[in-house]
Amino acid sequence: MPVLTYIIVAIAAYLLGSIPTGFLVAKAKGIDIRKTGSCNIGATNAMRVLGKPAGIFVLLADAAKGFGAVWLAALLLKQLNANADVETARIIAGIFAVLGHNYTCWLKFKGGKGIATTAGVYLALAPWAVLVGLVVFILAVLLTKYVSVGSIAAAVALPATVWIMTPQNIFLGIVSTALGALAIYKHKSNIQRLMAGTENRLGKKSSTPEKTK
Repeated sequence: MPVLTYIIVAIAAYLLGSIPTGFLVAKAKGIDIRKTGSCNIGATNAMRVLGKPAGIFVLLADAAKGFGAVWLAALLLKQLNANADVETARIIAGIFAVLGHNYTCWLKFKGGKGIATTAGVYLALAPWAVLVGLVVFILAVLLTKYVSVGSIAAAVALPATVWIMTPQNIFLGIVSTALGALAIYKHKSNIQRLMAGTENRLGKKSSTPEKTK
């Protein structure tokens, strides 16, 4: 039954995405990352608080969650011998991997902002869109020195690329737009600080903890 298969895929992807990598890495060092820096469990704050090696590890691990969830969806369909559409299952897995990261059940449904996990998802679904998003991210950060601006710009560029390059895949386009909007929404506090002129620039340590994620 396709619906039951999609539900199983969604649950598995959510649980994989919900692994709070940044929190666990910081916890191993005796730090509660939710109470320091920007208070976010993502790679940017991990790099700021824990250093570059730990931050890069969190970045790669969070991206791997997204990529792994999409890969796992196809594997599950094969194992279940399910009469379901593989591409639909892969997209559903991507959605729930990002939701798992952003709203992890292990931390009272408070998580990261989903940029790395979304990149991992699209590395499996649409790698060319990730390439465009990465270029836009790098250019935006170089021009503004704000990682948050780069992330927001990439969140706009990625779904736009998906629509332009695969206009026939309406489902993927809608999902990409929704995930991009979610990523921007998760940056609402960054946007507020940008407007107030208090956002931390690249390479500068956070001076004021962020109270909302």
